Amino acid sequence: MLANRRRIINTPTLEIRDLSFSYPDGNEALRDISCRIEYGESIGIIGGNGAGKSTLLQHLNGCLMPSKGNVLFDGRPVARETLAEIRRSVGMVFQDPDDQLFMPTVFDDVAFGLLHLEVSSENIAERVRTALERVSMSHLSDRPPYKLSGGEKRAVAIATVLALSPDILVLDEPTSNLDPRGRRRLIKLLRGFDQTRIIATHDLELVVEVCPRVIVLDGGRIVAEGAVTDLLNNEDLMFSHGLERPHILRHRHPH
Repeated sequence: MLANRRRIINTPTLEIRDLSFSYPDGNEALRDISCRIEYGESIGIIGGNGAGKSTLLQHLNGCLMPSKGNVLFDGRPVARETLAEIRRSVGMVFQDPDDQLFMPTVFDDVAFGLLHLEVSSENIAERVRTALERVSMSHLSDRPPYKLSGGEKRAVAIATVLALSPDILVLDEPTSNLDPRGRRRLIKLLRGFDQTRIIATHDLELVVEVCPRVIVLDGGRIVAEGAVTDLLNNEDLMFSHGLERPHILRHRHPH
């Protein structure tokens, strides 16, 4: 019902206002970041190493708290008193799936977050089954996570978040360490979701295929924001911020 209400009145799913953040060593990682992300958008966050991509993502569900400014989800600030609710709505998939997979079996990992909610054992089993089906990993339910391939781990990590029925999926470098087949499967998976997707990545071809809009970060600031083909086709912009025009925009792509 909440998702339908947002569709009708076009309430911003997520709004970032004048966000700045400094680490304890004094490194200013984010500087005056402001943007709006609407319901159902798929948006890419790109930039070179140290641009602030991962730091920005960690503010979206309260893993980090701003030094200045705010992150708002449906008008509510991401704050210590709202964290439990926000984290059920904003699901984070970390760069290394081993950070999310630590239980004896795949089923246990996907069920882990649900155990902290008031969900019956029958409903937990159903939600785990549905989440694994969505990522085509049902056959691995009883497998220990350490025996999975890199692509399988990535898909199961996404399932651990999907089981909580989030409104927003936040993914940090989702194609890192995947072989071409695993990467292609992941792209197909991401294109099939109807949740809002926020994807930080160096994989600019993934961005072209999955994200109609893109934000470019450099030095902790937003230096460009707009349609993905407009920005990524701008070679002067790309080169000036340590990026390159992706191959997929230069040549016809087989997919």
